[in-house]
Amino acid sequence: MQKRKKFEDLTIADDFMFCKVMQNEEICKTFLELILSDEIGKIKELSTQKAIITNSESKSIRLDVLVTDDSNNIYNVEMQVVNQHNLAKRMRYYQSAIDVASLDKGAFYEDLNDTYIIFICMFDYIGRGHAIYEFENICVKNDLILLNDGVKKLIINVDKYEDTNSTELRSLLEYMKTGVINDEFTRRLEKMINVEKSKITTRAEYNFVPGYIMDAKYEADRERVIKTVKNMKKENCDLELISRVTGLKIEEIKNI
Repeated sequence: MQKRKKFEDLTIADDFMFCKVMQNEEICKTFLELILSDEIGKIKELSTQKAIITNSESKSIRLDVLVTDDSNNIYNVEMQVVNQHNLAKRMRYYQSAIDVASLDKGAFYEDLNDTYIIFICMFDYIGRGHAIYEFENICVKNDLILLNDGVKKLIINVDKYEDTNSTELRSLLEYMKTGVINDEFTRRLEKMINVEKSKITTRAEYNFVPGYIMDAKYEADRERVIKTVKNMKKENCDLELISRVTGLKIEEIKNI
C-alpha cells in the first residue's frame, strides 16, 4: 500500500483534496468544461465521495465526484494516482452502477441520462502517448456509425499535458502534474487548497479516513461503510463529518 501523505503535503492530485476542491460548483463546472472542451449546463446536483450501494449482494462503489447538470447529463470524475490495471473494467462497472441508481423502477430506458465517465490519471493507462483518450460505442465494421447510447468515457493522461490544443487545459493538467501555477484558474485552485488546509474540520476528516476506509474507494461495500459509521459514532464524531467521510445521508447514519 502506498504510504499515506501528511495532510500538509496534499495537492490537487490527491484524491481527498481533489474532492474537497470540487465541492465548489463554480470550480467544478469550469474544470469539467476544460476537460470536455465544451460548455455544460448549470450544475443541479453535486456530490463528492458518493457511495452507490445497489443491494446487499452486489459490489458497491464510491465515486469521487458526481455531477448532474440542468439538462440531466451526468458527469462522474475520478482521480487516479496509482495504476490499478483495472481501469477499463472499473469504468464499465461505474457506468452500470450509475445507470441503475439513476433509473427509477417503472421508468423507460430512454429516460437514462447521458453520462460522462472521466478518469484523471497521473500516468498513461492506454500507453499510446496521448493526453486525452475519448471512447464511444461504435460499429466495428464502420466507425462512422455510432450506437448513440448516451455514454462517453474519457481517460486523461496528465503526463502528456503538453499534448493539448487548449492553453487553459494545458495549464490545468500541468498544474495537476507539477504544481506550477500558470493562469487565473490554477491560482484559484491553489488558493482553495490552502483554505482547506487551514480548516480544522478538513484535517479531522482526513485523519479519520485512513483508519476506517483507506480502500473504500475501491471496495465501498455495505459492511465496510456500516463499520465506518459505528467506529466514528464511538468517537462521538459530528454527524455531518460522518456523512462527508462515508457518503451516507444523516438520516441513514442515525439508523445505524
